[in-house]
Amino acid sequence: MTFIKTVEDFVCEHCSVKVLGDGYTNHCPSCLWSKHVDIEPGDRQETCHGLMEPLGIEIFGKETKLVQKCQDCGLVRRNRIDEKDSQIAIIAISSKCL
Repeated sequence: MTFIKTVEDFVCEHCSVKVLGDGYTNHCPSCLWSKHVDIEPGDRQETCHGLMEPLGIEIFGKETKLVQKCQDCGLVRRNRIDEKDSQIAIIAISSKCL
């Protein structure tokens, strides 16, 4: 898997928050939703473009990952949680898993 750093700002299609991208931004830091746009991280080659719903949180050692599922094609993907991500949204997603 080859990562391609792509700096892009976007408006979240789930909650309408304007997100300032830093080249590593994968999801909205406010609601944790994203859009299915990559085949390989950063390539923007996926044609699905479905919304990726946050389903849960997984912890691997010291790294916390957000689990998302595409509402259109069903792909499940894991992405790093960022320090800018809403702690309230993370707790809400985590509590759904209990």
